[in-house]
Amino acid sequence: MSEAALQVSSLHAWYGESHVLHGVDLTVGHGEVVSLLGRNGSGRTTLLRAVFGLTGARKGSIRIGGVEAIGRPTHRIAHMGVGYCPEERGIFASLNVEENLLLPPALSKHGEGMSMQEIYEVFPNLHERRTSQGTRLSGGEQQMLALARILRAGARILLLDEISEGLAPVIVQALGRMIRMLKERGYTILMVEQNFRFAAPLADRFYVMEHGEVAEHFAAPELPSKMARLGALLGV
Repeated sequence: MSEAALQVSSLHAWYGESHVLHGVDLTVGHGEVVSLLGRNGSGRTTLLRAVFGLTGARKGSIRIGGVEAIGRPTHRIAHMGVGYCPEERGIFASLNVEENLLLPPALSKHGEGMSMQEIYEVFPNLHERRTSQGTRLSGGEQQMLALARILRAGARILLLDEISEGLAPVIVQALGRMIRMLKERGYTILMVEQNFRFAAPLADRFYVMEHGEVAEHFAAPELPSKMARLGALLGV
């Protein structure tokens, strides 16, 4: 049996003296899409940041492709093929689209990232806007650029934080199609989503977090039987 793409065990994480994650266990298989659900403040974003080495102290185990990463700094985790797309997107606003895409070096030891031609095939809007500065892009275009940049750098495990937030429905639908395409290509995706309607048809499995712990975990076929429980946990 091959190692999981991402295996988190007994993970604790802190921001300063604030203890945010309390023994989280989570597994993401190769080529899976896993959605992290939960109310704001439940620890979902902190979990993504902890995996990528962006919190303060961490304790427990984070195995990426079977290799322990808990003690590694962020740049070393990126070299293991992990890419993080934060909620604030983090593009270089003063650079144009093409400059943003060409700036990051190839990081993954598992092979080169997507070529510019592939990026523009997946994100045709970015090809049309390739000479536009980041400040001139719409929110949806900025989100696509943030995603394209980590694919360009060679990430195969994608940590996506609220990628649909605040975007027009047509853009949200385009992002959904992109996630399905990435899954078909074998990418592994762990995503935090407040938009349940967006996440539900995409995910193979769900984890629900509450107060920095996993309160519920189930596979997509179980979703209909879990709706009452989700209503209690998510307040929807």
